[in-house]
Amino acid sequence: MSERIVQLPSGLTVAVEPMVSTRTAAIGVWVGVGSRDETAEIAGMSHFVEHLLFKGTQRRSATDISRTVDRLGGDINAHTSKEYTAYYCRLPARHSEIGVELLGDLITSPALRDDDVESERQVILEEMAMDDDNPEEVVHRSFGATVFGDDHPLGWDTAGDRESVRDLKPALVREFFEQRYRSENTVVAVAGAVDPDAVIDQVTKSFDALRPGVGRRPRAAPGDEMDAGRVVAMDDDTEQIHMVVGGRSVARLDPDREALDVANHVLGGGLSSRLFDEIRERRGLAYSVFSSAAAYADTGAWSIYAGAMPEHAADVRALIAAELDRLVDGGITADELDIAQGFLAGSYEMGLEDSGARMSRIGGQLLLLGHLRSVEEQLDRWSNVDLDDVTRVIERVYGAGEPVTVTVGPV
Repeated sequence: MSERIVQLPSGLTVAVEPMVSTRTAAIGVWVGVGSRDETAEIAGMSHFVEHLLFKGTQRRSATDISRTVDRLGGDINAHTSKEYTAYYCRLPARHSEIGVELLGDLITSPALRDDDVESERQVILEEMAMDDDNPEEVVHRSFGATVFGDDHPLGWDTAGDRESVRDLKPALVREFFEQRYRSENTVVAVAGAVDPDAVIDQVTKSFDALRPGVGRRPRAAPGDEMDAGRVVAMDDDTEQIHMVVGGRSVARLDPDREALDVANHVLGGGLSSRLFDEIRERRGLAYSVFSSAAAYADTGAWSIYAGAMPEHAADVRALIAAELDRLVDGGITADELDIAQGFLAGSYEMGLEDSGARMSRIGGQLLLLGHLRSVEEQLDRWSNVDLDDVTRVIERVYGAGEPVTVTVGPV
């Protein structure tokens, strides 16, 4: 890898990774503000601002933005998470200068007009209604509130709730943007068939108007106590019962993070995992069943999801409990360790084939880790995991107490 990383006098971090095997360029702007940085009164504000930045700038209308990208055959989008908001544009590399300038315009001089706030408010309410019609979305949302508590931002939906979205005032939106979108809280990442010097010069010009400063606020960690063993059953007229079982996990920089990746893959992270093999392949009780592990700055969560028809749901829940007991009591085998390490390394390497993935890697790591971890270092971190490491993290995470269970479907 040949990444170039500089910090401009304003405090803005710029990272460029040139690629010779592509004809595209991906430009991303990573801002260190997300839904966990909100109070209950402004829940959903980060997501609201993300939407509004595409409504137009001081020089461009929303139509101008979309036509500029379409004319070049590119795409532009954004997403809001618990701890950051990312804006990204991918297009033919010969047009990378336009992509950098366009994102710079969106980030530094959005219009944030009163009328746009009102019109986009309805769009977001429609998006929330759409999500409410998706039982898998609903069950994961309820799981987050159960694990982290409905009094902590990590337990809230990223989009907020209907009441808070309806109450967000245009002046408050502009104030939030001005306070949080600051140079030292932002990373501009570019990957593709580009010249690093030219990119850095273009970023310097296009982001010159970005307000200086940190933009971050102290984050409160969730309380130590989780309501272990709690069962939440949400009645809904669905064909399947959607269930999530899980609990608290380790933070992003925890030394056992890679060992948890291994344990998660063995449990339910792939086609050869125990849950997939037992519940789907052997018994045919579910189409979708998988496990995952989310990590934040100061905590994390592990979860298992499955969707099954009502007549199979009890059996699926019992099999999940049995596989968890088996994992905690017996750990994993040497062969399972080898398979998991091979999968994690191989999928990571294959995921870096396109410019968008390369851009996301450098932008996300610089913002969330504070430094860039080389591909070789990450591969070494997985390959250095041994059976003792996995046993330790299984006890810390899966053996820490009774998991919570959330279901959505016919009760």
